[in-house]
Formats: sequence, structure tokens, C-alpha cells
Amino acid sequence: MARIAADEAQTFPGPSVKSVASFSSQPPDFTRWKCICAYDGGSFTGWQSQPGGNAVQDVIERRLRDVLHREIRVHASGRTDAGVHALAQVFHFDADWKHGPETLRVALQSRLPRAIQLKSIRRAPPEFHARFSATGKVYRYEIFLGPADPFQAPYCWPVGRELDWTAIAAAAKVLRGRHNFWAFSAENGSKRSSTVRDLRRLDIRRTGRRVRLTFEADGFLFKMVRSLAGTLVNVGLGKLSAAEVGALLRSGQRIPQVQTAPPQGLFLVKVIY
Repeated sequence: MARIAADEAQTFPGPSVKSVASFSSQPPDFTRWKCICAYDGGSFTGWQSQPGGNAVQDVIERRLRDVLHREIRVHASGRTDAGVHALAQVFHFDADWKHGPETLRVALQSRLPRAIQLKSIRRAPPEFHARFSATGKVYRYEIFLGPADPFQAPYCWPVGRELDWTAIAAAAKVLRGRHNFWAFSAENGSKRSSTVRDLRRLDIRRTGRRVRLTFEADGFLFKMVRSLAGTLVNVGLGKLSAAEVGALLRSGQRIPQVQTAPPQGLFLVKVIY
């Protein structure tokens, strides 16, 4: 199976245990630790390590070095872009830690900024890999109809007009299922070997002026969730029809109406194993 690169963040159907083990380079006598964390993406330059050192990965690795007194490399389920939030990002690392997982969690959390919460740490088998063992992910995208107040704005996309919900529901129905989502990717360069994904779930829930889009798939292309959210909003604004969305799936050609929604409305909700 061809590997799928990480998006905001991407997953793909997991390979066999044997092939996952080939990605494991666990030192002898070290334990593999599986961690789940939440973070406010507005405070960081994304998940993946950056030269400036202000990515979530950079911060966690520095704090692990403080606790374990050695350089540690963490491996996540995928990367999230600057401004994108996570409720349950999964990462793993290998370390020689003689105490229990809760002691390790407390020691690490005490050194982390308030914008990162370490929700759990547990021992994992050596063949577990946060990215390559994943079989899917769940994201949600938050929209606010009208001007958002200062407490809502960092966590949603304020849209200034009412939307056509019948049209959006029709477009969502077209998008559900297994399709070539290349037109909804923000990839640069050559097309990857497979851009077919199974969008298992696309739910729309409105509560007052808040709208929540929930996406679950076996994998996501780069900025695919934000592109789908932006497209659905443009459908609701009358800039695109459900039939045209279907044509995009068939053609694989991105058009200006496939808008990349702002990052602050996106949340990684769950990684499925």
C-alpha cells in the first residue's frame, strides 16, 4: 500500500502489523508511549517542527528532553496547519522510563504551556505507530453566522450571510462516500498515486447561529477538510450547485469556488485505530 502524506492531518487505511513494524526503530529496552493531547492551534505555527521552534512538536520535544534528559523525537498521527486546533491529536515516542504512565504525564504536563493539554499517556506495543496504524480520523469545522464575539472568533469562521441549507444538504449528499477528492486538495506539485478517499460521514448540525460540520474518512488530502468546508459555504451562498460539486469529483479540477476555509474553525476530534 502506498503511504499517504500527512495533511491537517491526514490518515490512511492502516497497513499490516508487519509493515507497520518496519517503521518502528524502538531501541532495546525502551518503551513505546502512546499519547493523546489537545491544543489551541492559534498559539503555534502548526504541529510539525519548524525552524523557529514554535510548533507544537517543538514544544513537546523540548519538555520531554527536560523530563527524560535526552533528545526525544515524537511521531504524530499527522500534521495540523498553523491555527488549526486539536481535541485529540495522537503521538508516540520511545523512552526508557521506569515509572508509571501517570507519573510521566504529570511530569510532562507541568512543563507544558496552558495551550497544550496532555490528556493521556499509556504504554503501546512496539509495532504501534501513531500515523501508520491509524485507519481514519474525525474532524469538525465550526461556522458562525454573523459577527463572532472575541471569545468565539478564534474558534470559528464568521460568515456574514444566511446560507441555503437545502442546497448545502444536497451537496453534502454528493460528497459522502468513496470518491477522487483531488479537486478538494491544496497540494502543490505532482498528483499523488491515489487521491481516492472514503468520506464515511459528513454531518451538518446547526444550533442558533453556530454551525458544526463533522467529517470522518479513512484519509484526507492536504487541506481537504477546509476545502470541503469552504465549498459547502459557497454552495450555501449560491456560488456553486450540488451538480457542480459532483462534476468536480469527476473532473478532479479545482476551481476558485473550492475555497480553503480559514484554519481557526478546524478541529481534529479523533484518530481512529
